[in-house]
Amino acid sequence: MLPVERLDAIIARAEALQDEMNAELPPERFVELSKEYAAIDPLVGAIKTYRAALDEREELAGLAAGDDAEMAELASTELADLEARLPEMEHALEILLLPRDAADDLNIILEVRAGTGGDEAALFAGDLFRMYQRYGELQGWKCELINQSEGDVGGYKEVVVAMRGKGAFAALKFESGVHRVQRVPETESGGRIHTSAATVAVLPEPEDVDIKIEEKDLRIDVFRASGPGGQSVNTTDSAVRITHLPTGITVSQQDEKSQHKNRAKAMQVLRARLFEAERERADSARAADRKSQVGSGDRSDRIRTYNFPQGRVTDHRINLTLHKLEKVLAGDGLSEVIDALTREDQTRRLAAVDEAK
Repeated sequence: MLPVERLDAIIARAEALQDEMNAELPPERFVELSKEYAAIDPLVGAIKTYRAALDEREELAGLAAGDDAEMAELASTELADLEARLPEMEHALEILLLPRDAADDLNIILEVRAGTGGDEAALFAGDLFRMYQRYGELQGWKCELINQSEGDVGGYKEVVVAMRGKGAFAALKFESGVHRVQRVPETESGGRIHTSAATVAVLPEPEDVDIKIEEKDLRIDVFRASGPGGQSVNTTDSAVRITHLPTGITVSQQDEKSQHKNRAKAMQVLRARLFEAERERADSARAADRKSQVGSGDRSDRIRTYNFPQGRVTDHRINLTLHKLEKVLAGDGLSEVIDALTREDQTRRLAAVDEAK
C-alpha cells in the first residue's frame, strides 16, 4: 500500500515551491527552488495520475453495480481494464518514491585505463571510450577531453573526459569496474584468443557549492610535458601535477600547451575524485554493503566481458548476456545493458524497503 501521508506531503511541497517561486526572490534562491521543483515534478505528475485512476475506479465500480444493464456492462469492462493497469502504475510510483542519489543529476568525469594485456588492452580501452562517447552523443550530452595518453599501436593507455548532460551520472554510475575483452588480436598469427582488461571509473562532477578546496592543502608542481617514449613535446614547463595533501590524491595534466589550462583541468578532476571520496565516507552503509550491490563502483571488480568470437556481452553482476556485441560497442546497444542494471538496482532497493517495513 502506498503511503498516503507521504504522497500528500509531496503534493503540498510542490504547491509551496510554486507559491515561493512566484514571489520576488534573489536569483540564486529561485535557481535553488527551481531545481527542487524539477526533481519532484515527475513524482507529482505520477501521484496525480494514480489518484485520478483510483477515483475513476470508484466511479466505474458504482456504475457497474447500477440498474442500467448496458451501462453496467460497459463500466465492468473498463473497470477490469483499469484494475489490470493499476499495479503497474503503483510499481512505477514506488520506484519514483525511492530515495534518490543526490548525484544522479550531476555531470561526470569518465576515466578509462588500459589494464592487463599490453597493446591489446590499450586498443580495448579505446573501444570502451568510443562506446561511451557515442552513447553520450545519442543522449545529447557534451564530451570534453581532459587528458589522454595514447597506446603505442592505437587506443589509449589512459583517457579522461568530462561528460555533461541530463542524468549523466544516473545513467553511467554502474559502469565503474573492470571490463574484460576476449578476442584474437590482429597481430596473433596462430588465431589464439587473448584476454585483456580495462578499468572504468565514473565520478560525479561536483558543483561549486558541493566541495571546497583550500589552496593551503595543495602542492602544485610544474614540469615539461613529454610525448611517447619520454620525448619532450614543448619547451616550457606547462604540465601540472596537483597533490591534495590531506588525502594524498594526485592528478597530473599535460594535454594543453598552457600551464593555466592544464591546472584548470587538473583541478576539475581533483574535485571529482575528492567529491566521490567524500560520498563514500559519508555513506558508510553503502560502503559496507558495496559488494552486494549492482552499482558497487569497485574498480577491482570484474563487471563485464566482451567476447568477440561469440559476439556476446555478459554483465556478471546480473547474469545478463546479449548476443549483440557490435551494437553495444557502437553505443546504441549500451542502453539495453544500462536499463537492465537500473531495473535490478530498483528491484533490490524496493525489496530493502519492504523488509524494513
